[in-house]
Amino acid sequence: MKVLLYFEKIDKVKTSGIGRALKHQIIALQSQGIEYTLNPKDTFDLAHINTYYGDSKRLLKKLKKKHIPVIVHGHSTIEDFRESFRCWRIIAKIWFNRNLLWFYKNADFIITPTEYSKKLIDNYNLGTEVIHVSNGINPDDYVFSDEYDEEYFKKFDIKPGDKVVMGAGFYFKRKGIHDFIDVARKMPDVKFIWFGYLSKIMCTQEMLRILKHRPSNVILAGYSTTLIKAAYRHADCFFFPSYEETEGIVVLEALTCKRPILLRDIGVYEGWMQDGVNCYKAHNNDEFEEKLNYILTHDNSKIVEKGLEVVEERTLDKVGVKLKEAYERVLKEYKKPS
Repeated sequence: MKVLLYFEKIDKVKTSGIGRALKHQIIALQSQGIEYTLNPKDTFDLAHINTYYGDSKRLLKKLKKKHIPVIVHGHSTIEDFRESFRCWRIIAKIWFNRNLLWFYKNADFIITPTEYSKKLIDNYNLGTEVIHVSNGINPDDYVFSDEYDEEYFKKFDIKPGDKVVMGAGFYFKRKGIHDFIDVARKMPDVKFIWFGYLSKIMCTQEMLRILKHRPSNVILAGYSTTLIKAAYRHADCFFFPSYEETEGIVVLEALTCKRPILLRDIGVYEGWMQDGVNCYKAHNNDEFEEKLNYILTHDNSKIVEKGLEVVEERTLDKVGVKLKEAYERVLKEYKKPS
């Protein structure tokens, strides 16, 4: 069995969860001895398409004609595109929603990260079978290293005794960065650091205004693979008030780095992230402030320990086993069109 892992325009999404998915899929397949290629001109038995642009569509159509089975990865949903880029409503109406549904309808099989995103895609009623397999996490990427710690403490002027809350994601309203900033305004003695970036031309006017008028204790750190790892190791809490996710790879990263986590109580976390067990959850900014004050003044070691169990269930070797099962099933059940 040889699999094509296809990611179009990978350079444009390399800092996002979809970008990291390529590396994770490669490691997962290698763990099971599955041969793969990244070259669509190569020979392979089935394709695993991860992107939804023009070249991806042309490839899917070509593979259909060649009777090669195609798995489309359900990284995105109609729901998680909302409240994102500038003019997202127009983009969703004239292109994104229609395009996404075309890929899901024409796939032979769909793999999506969580039971929640599976339910969303199932509700589109497209007739394509959907299973959920976590995007996974590679704990080896987050083994403790003090190489960048000094830079982290110096760059953000973090002194002994300082309380630090971190968040991460693009400058999307969907990610809840406006609530992150609002909560920070209520807690002026705590440093709030947000990792992520989005060019001004892509940001909504509302988001640009919110970022411009943020309080002095909110630091916009941009995107840095080194500094964010140092923050994961040293922040007192990972605060992620996102309104919609298909999984939330940053949640797994924070769990791997043994951070207590504060999440918005939304559907994607049902069944695997439990309030007061392996994380903390809240519904609004008043509750976020209350929970953060608790986290910053109490021992969270038991919560963190339970969080590591979530990581163990989603390591890339375990993801590899599930991907192998999915690939074998598709090859076995695939029927050439008459």
